[in-house]
Amino acid sequence: MNNDITKDESPARLIKDIVVDRKYEGTSLADKIIARAPWAEVTIADDNAAIRNLVTPDDNYTGYGDELNRGKHILHLTRNRGQFLKRCPATREYRCCDYQVINIGMNCPLDCTYCILQAYLNNPWLSFFLNTDDMLRELAPVLAEKKINRVGTGEFTDSLVLDRLTGLSVILIKKFRRHRHAILELKTKTVEIANLLSVDPEGHCLVSWSLNAPEVAKTEELRTASLNQRLQAAAKVAANGYHLGFHFDPVIFHPGWEEGYRNTIARLFTAVPAEKIVWISVGAFRFLPELKKIATARFPGSDIYYEEFITGLDNKYRYFRTMREDLYATVVNGLKEHAHPGTCIYFCMESDEIWQRVMGFTPEEQGGVPAMLDRAAAGALTGEKARK
Repeated sequence: MNNDITKDESPARLIKDIVVDRKYEGTSLADKIIARAPWAEVTIADDNAAIRNLVTPDDNYTGYGDELNRGKHILHLTRNRGQFLKRCPATREYRCCDYQVINIGMNCPLDCTYCILQAYLNNPWLSFFLNTDDMLRELAPVLAEKKINRVGTGEFTDSLVLDRLTGLSVILIKKFRRHRHAILELKTKTVEIANLLSVDPEGHCLVSWSLNAPEVAKTEELRTASLNQRLQAAAKVAANGYHLGFHFDPVIFHPGWEEGYRNTIARLFTAVPAEKIVWISVGAFRFLPELKKIATARFPGSDIYYEEFITGLDNKYRYFRTMREDLYATVVNGLKEHAHPGTCIYFCMESDEIWQRVMGFTPEEQGGVPAMLDRAAAGALTGEKARK
């Protein structure tokens, strides 16, 4: 099932068709993206009908799973008609990090079997929003606030997967580095770091990678960079002035899981300087009920949906609490053995009970998860200024 992107390939090469809203025909950013993807067919369109024809073009159509497969090769260049900046879509039942999300686009050409976007988004194709001036105007008052603002782009798409075409990372980094209290997080499973290496973040950008056990990365994270490639890329950006973050999410139960996660943790701290890591999140596999039907049809070789699950307070399927505790204890204890004292290790969307049993404290005892992460971010920003 494995289909890694190699060092010499870019996920952008997966794009076969680019559909441009007619309003943006001939605009600077649209033209740059088109010029950077000369292999793609370009269509100028007045509405979504042209894209619909691409995802359901013939009698071989077999349903929404087929639309998802085809849609991953189609890029729609359009505008964001709503807000760019929103709070992370958390639930009140579990502890949340109070992260702010910039919605730069929708969907991803990578194809993880567990990806929530399969069941979450209305359209199966990729979108990138060209009205970046509106985005920057919306960001300005938030970044000017005299408090820590943790903002990222990796909620509805991979932050860097199309960066070779869009160049958006450089635009955002130059925006963030002018603001004392702001830190930008770019989340990825790729090695698309060329643009990052061309600009000095001045301590205001953190690049984070999702990590998993080797067997999970190999069989469930299709079209992604390998674990070694991700860690090599992390080492490169760290050497060029970027802070680092890592996300062990989702942690997935599988044969040999204990040794698998220990192996990944050991490789992580061998590859990158521990002091460059600002935070590490840990979250167990969880999913919306409707995702199972879609994902098992698309990935019949995956067996991750066939464990025993319960319905959590957020109506997502989760492992039993005792199983989550075992998974978390292995990962968290392994991380604590190697992590720098200033690195914030935290759970993504978990209960106080899990925190107490595994971490030995509840978030409230530390001022809450947002405060824990703000302190880590402030330490990174202050430390960068001290070094200069």
